[in-house]
Amino acid sequence: MMKFKTHGVCSQEINFDVEDNRLSHVQFVGGCSGNTQGVARLVEGMEVDEAIRRLEGIRCGYRPTSCPDQLAEALKKYKEGLQ
Repeated sequence: MMKFKTHGVCSQEINFDVEDNRLSHVQFVGGCSGNTQGVARLVEGMEVDEAIRRLEGIRCGYRPTSCPDQLAEALKKYKEGLQ
């Protein structure tokens, strides 16, 4: 299980696994419960690069980031660790 400490959003952490290049067990700690649960369920089973492509750059109000964008950041860090 990978744990990613978020920055600039209401959630404090994102936990996830990657199995066969697909996301599994996505969980946000804190944040807007309904929204983060929805995002987590939508990306379950999605390929890592596809999730990054869809989520990267989403903003929350005036903030320069969002919980989905932070998940994209977490996935990019995950990919860096594979190299």
